[in-house]
Amino acid sequence: MASPRSSSTSDDLAAAPPRSSWVILGSIPRVAQGGGGAEATDVSLALAAPPRVSRLAVSERVFPDRPTPQNFPFLLAADPSGLLLLSAILAAPRTRVDIDRPGNQSFEWRDYDSRFFVLDATTGSAFRLPDPEPQEPIEHQSLVGVLARPGSYMVAELLPLIGTDEADLRCFSSDLGEWVNKSVHYPLPARPLAPLCTISHQGKLWWADYSWGIINADPCADNPVLGFVELPRACVLKSREGWGVLDKFRYVGVSAGKLRFVDMYRRLGASKKVTVWTLPDADATEWTLEHKASFADIWADATYKATGLPKKVPVLALIHPHNPAVVYFFLKDHLFAVDVRASKVVECDRYHLVAPPRNYGIANRFVRAWELPPMVFSGLGNWSSDIGSSEPAEAPPSRPRPRDYHLVGNTRMTFIG
Repeated sequence: MASPRSSSTSDDLAAAPPRSSWVILGSIPRVAQGGGGAEATDVSLALAAPPRVSRLAVSERVFPDRPTPQNFPFLLAADPSGLLLLSAILAAPRTRVDIDRPGNQSFEWRDYDSRFFVLDATTGSAFRLPDPEPQEPIEHQSLVGVLARPGSYMVAELLPLIGTDEADLRCFSSDLGEWVNKSVHYPLPARPLAPLCTISHQGKLWWADYSWGIINADPCADNPVLGFVELPRACVLKSREGWGVLDKFRYVGVSAGKLRFVDMYRRLGASKKVTVWTLPDADATEWTLEHKASFADIWADATYKATGLPKKVPVLALIHPHNPAVVYFFLKDHLFAVDVRASKVVECDRYHLVAPPRNYGIANRFVRAWELPPMVFSGLGNWSSDIGSSEPAEAPPSRPRPRDYHLVGNTRMTFIG
């Protein structure tokens, strides 16, 4: 087997940049300074073949402020259609906002301006979503996703009312140009959700809680029905167990057309290993264990030794979207891929992300596996041979306030009793 790919040399840079039908896209875009003329695009890409990280840039029209560790643009979803869902959290003066819901009048203090965009990577355009209701923007970034349909798309936010059997599915249709609220039955017992991502797959949105399971629904249906797929029984954690760190050790994504769950979370004293589970189809409720490997075996292999990396448990990054046996990891300043079946490293290179907050540490929320639409893949100007060159961070490395990088949000997920 060939040696794992290592960092680029000057000879590599002189050659034509390699291409791939998918990329690892950094979740924090660069904000392009200047270039605000009428002809400027709002979205641009610098693409590199995995395991290097591709870069997204947005214009100052999308994010007019200077990014800081607390307020910055963040990519929530990347769809194979070319649609990208982006949040743009801007700082704002602290103000009181009155909330008037049926049977519940309240208020909250806000010091931010929450904006959401649907970006089209094929045209370079950005569409700002209107707020679902006056004074009520999208509440929880990890419970909003985008589902592409031929010639249109749907953005949907799931709002469960924990402690009841009710939830709201707020849906924005590009055809209608407005939000519609759909009341749905909530099938889960009273337990706080710990959502980390929303995935589009087989005509549904899938809201993933890495400690418990995945809720799914078709938001385009007139009367959506929420389904729930619990994680493999041995992988279900207690409420709030692993809170705030699970996307360093677990990942849910699509590979070879099926939903996959990758797990390396271990309680104290358990063996250090990685497992890959498969959901056979969109209607299945039981996972199948497909692949597993111990880190001891990975570290002992010559391909790992060739990387020069230490024998240290890495951070889980993502799964290969075509080959479910290949899993990517972060360690130090490298991204490397392991064929779990063979316990061998098959790719390794340095990664460069725009302004990952250093005090939090790297996690898989900071990258997205993105299947490129044909128009983007074939674009001549997008592929870069020097994507790994350093550039100034967009945000200084100061300690962020505990907002979990805009993935906690203000939600209605409170107990009713």
